[in-house]
Amino acid sequence: MDWVDIVIILAKTVIVFLLLNLLLALVVWAERKVIADMQSRIGPNVAGPFGILQSIADGLKLFMKEDIFPITADRIVYPIAPIISAVPAFLAFAVVPFGNMITIGHRHILLQLADLNVGLLFFLAMGSIAVYGVALAGWSSGSKYPLIGAVRSSAQMISYEIAMGLSVVPVVLYAGTLSTRGIVLAQQHLWFIGAQIPSFLIFLLAGVAETNRAPFDLPEAETELVAGYHTEYSGIKFMMFFMAEYMHIVTISAIAVTLFLGGWNGPHPHFLTPLWPVLWFLGKTSAFVFLFYWLRASLPRLRYDQLMNVGWKFLIPVGLAWIPISAAVHIFDIRRVVLIAAVVIAVVIIISLVIPPKAPTDQPATDSEEVKTP
Repeated sequence: MDWVDIVIILAKTVIVFLLLNLLLALVVWAERKVIADMQSRIGPNVAGPFGILQSIADGLKLFMKEDIFPITADRIVYPIAPIISAVPAFLAFAVVPFGNMITIGHRHILLQLADLNVGLLFFLAMGSIAVYGVALAGWSSGSKYPLIGAVRSSAQMISYEIAMGLSVVPVVLYAGTLSTRGIVLAQQHLWFIGAQIPSFLIFLLAGVAETNRAPFDLPEAETELVAGYHTEYSGIKFMMFFMAEYMHIVTISAIAVTLFLGGWNGPHPHFLTPLWPVLWFLGKTSAFVFLFYWLRASLPRLRYDQLMNVGWKFLIPVGLAWIPISAAVHIFDIRRVVLIAAVVIAVVIIISLVIPPKAPTDQPATDSEEVKTP
């Protein structure tokens, strides 16, 4: 590696970081406009054309707002927690390949910050580290509502992290690599969503729960916990939590596209060849981000017992059962028999979840329990 390679890496890092911040502003604005349309409202329409500068105005307001430090808060952990939450959210995007290789002069430049041979494990690790920021924020605030929200969020993220890890195992079996770029290259002829629909659905549900978004937004339930783990935060610290949440949405959507929808792969004409893969990637990712908006506007918040039941009693068992089925299909090519067995197992599991358990019947009282009247 010479000095030119170092300059290229630094330039890609700065450009991607700036573009991600601009993208986050657009994502927030798009959510407000989409949900407003779904609810027959106007949404932001004052700052800039179509209100597109509203997110930037809100960011400047939070940046200049007074930074309140609660008396009961921990002096060291309280200001560090937002950083611990925001940094892994941006680092997780480093392994996302958002385009194919381009050639400038005699150098081949990957449209990806880091092509790690364990890129998928790096993504899962960054998601796990984000739990620390949330837990420390709730504990260090010195208030009961943030603490309850932090406990909820920690339990939720840990539970659904298991399901997410199980959902990516069949993809790794099919691709034969943990590199995100290698997984995209393995889908040049056939996207994995065709053979991995159960894994895709598990990853999708676990991803929504990982981002603490509706209907899994119990850690931030306004009606119960005011605002959850970031209740006592204001100003730029609150903005960092806000950015981390929306960065998680973008990263989960980008990884879902990478694993199941072929990444940047797609038909394109023979002009502007380096640009089409980026456009395909952005288009697919935008569809997933829109799905997050749609779920928030459509579904009510789950109860906490329902939240944990979905993770532990449905997603994890189905994920565990699908791994050997997927491996058998890949190795022995017994697709028809395995597909019928998988459908039967899925139907049995769904029926067992839908049918309510029988209520205990009242037992007749024994002679010793009867009330004796004088």
